[in-house]
Amino acid sequence: MDKMTLHRMEYYGYHGVFEEERKLGQRFYVDLELELDLQTAGLNDDLTQTVNYAEVHETVKNIVETKSFKLIEALAEHIASVLLDTYTVINAVTVKVTKPHPPFDIHFQGVTVELRRTRK
Repeated sequence: MDKMTLHRMEYYGYHGVFEEERKLGQRFYVDLELELDLQTAGLNDDLTQTVNYAEVHETVKNIVETKSFKLIEALAEHIASVLLDTYTVINAVTVKVTKPHPPFDIHFQGVTVELRRTRK
């Protein structure tokens, strides 16, 4: 299966277990791997036969920046569900959500969840 990958899209969202996170917000990174047939679009040089990645970016931006989840796992699930429901040419999607600066007293570069969902 062909793939389209969107790397390290950056958004500002209000997700976290702690009330302060949902109030103040923070940066999040989202990576997507979309599995779909790219051959027809490639042979015909036709955007209508593929997924417009600018639209995908805006779809994800709307989710990350207007919704609020306690867990980045829930955020990733919602992104996957919306993408599969919205873009019927996508057969499977891998969503990676990174919270680069979780509010802990330990030092590390962030936490990431990654999930893959397929069309049912």
